[in-house]
Amino acid sequence: MTRLPGAPRLTWKIHVVAALICVCVAMPPVESLAQPASARETIAIPDCTLIDDNAAYNDADVTRVQQLRVTMISSQLRDALRERGLYRVADNAPAAALIASLQSMQNLNACNGCEREVGRRLNAGRVGLCWVQKVSNLILNINLRIEDVASGATVFQRSVDIRGNTDLSWQRGVNALVDLLAQAQKQK
Repeated sequence: MTRLPGAPRLTWKIHVVAALICVCVAMPPVESLAQPASARETIAIPDCTLIDDNAAYNDADVTRVQQLRVTMISSQLRDALRERGLYRVADNAPAAALIASLQSMQNLNACNGCEREVGRRLNAGRVGLCWVQKVSNLILNINLRIEDVASGATVFQRSVDIRGNTDLSWQRGVNALVDLLAQAQKQK
């Protein structure tokens, strides 16, 4: 670079350094440039399902609290996938009627392919199914299965056991599943 006539050498250097700082500040962080390939994938995540082996013994308050937990972890799962850059999470609203119709007949995690229709309706390449199996108030597990919408192939499936039927234990279970998914994607 040539120095402007009459400009002191120090002023010229200050302008060059300031320009370099502006360029560096405007650049996206390196980790956003190197997102995993799946971060470009869109995933449909219907609400999680509760399979309660002792539902007949629950009172109305226990049922209500557990349904609130299902809603809580469904949102937590979507948020975590989005925030960690693992997937773009589809908005379920355009397929809400389809999801409600399918869930009224069966659990989506056991409907033998109907969940892929949700993915197609939402233009998602993947569909994720989450379900909680409650054996007792002490023994529960949270499951996540992610399928390729086009082929039906399972691309991820894990289960975590949790102890205690509390908001915190359910939240920790979802965090553990998302950690396992992130590890699996790093290994690809």
